[in-house]
Amino acid sequence: MRGILTALIILTLLFFAFITGVGFGVILSKEDALSRGPRVAVLRIEGVILDPKSYLESLSKIKKDESIKALVLRIDSPGGAVGSSQEIYREVQKISETKPVVASLGSIGASGGYYIACAAKKILANPGTITGSIGVVAQFVNYEELLRWAKIDVETVKSGEFKDVGSPFREMTEEEKKYIQGIIDNVHSQFKLAVAKGRGIELKDINKIADGRIFTGEQARDLGLIDDFGTLSDAIRIAANMGGIKEKEPDVVYYPKPKARLIDYLLSSVIGDISSYTSSPIKGFGLFYLVDIIQ
Repeated sequence: MRGILTALIILTLLFFAFITGVGFGVILSKEDALSRGPRVAVLRIEGVILDPKSYLESLSKIKKDESIKALVLRIDSPGGAVGSSQEIYREVQKISETKPVVASLGSIGASGGYYIACAAKKILANPGTITGSIGVVAQFVNYEELLRWAKIDVETVKSGEFKDVGSPFREMTEEEKKYIQGIIDNVHSQFKLAVAKGRGIELKDINKIADGRIFTGEQARDLGLIDDFGTLSDAIRIAANMGGIKEKEPDVVYYPKPKARLIDYLLSSVIGDISSYTSSPIKGFGLFYLVDIIQ
């Protein structure tokens, strides 16, 4: 009897969540439909960047929406996977060909987060924002001693010398370390070139500061890595002006948009948490534009 009662309570709650969500979704749709004058889009890029899918989907919508005249990237990220950061960077570059893009750095906009910001026409930050960290990292775990202690042997059959490079079951050879270092140096060069191009700074000057160190917003401004100090509101105002929007208070649309239904929000949050866990950098080899600090 108690089980049936519990099930009925859960079903009732889900029903009301669904009804409330549908109503909320209709309200959002109406607001979106009514607000079709010239607008500024704000794309939030937050946390460690692993899967770029949601960002790319948002950028695609922003690019196609003719009512959006400018884009603000609100970046609060220590960076993330190299490929993911570069994908977002390239899509932002495409948008910047037709719409002005301004980057607004929050508490932290470093490494891959800063890489993406370099696709913007203008970068704003706070004096205390953590930024920079122009570098690449790849980390490997070695369980060899633990396996030896547990008296476990691992046999590997491979097709080539470097096929199991970075294996956690043995120490790397000197040749393998050189091989990985070569990859890291190549990806690092790509980062430096993106900064030099985006910021209009000579590559030789970028080389002097591209050793992975972080900078405050104040230091970054002195080095030319950002344009000026400013809040998100400042970035929106500047972007609107660059996009030819005359209104003092321009309409702003935020991406990713809030979930229309409570149940969608709950499900996506759970799935997102699982996805983040299973995509953890610890699980395998990967290159990261990532600053490793405690926020």
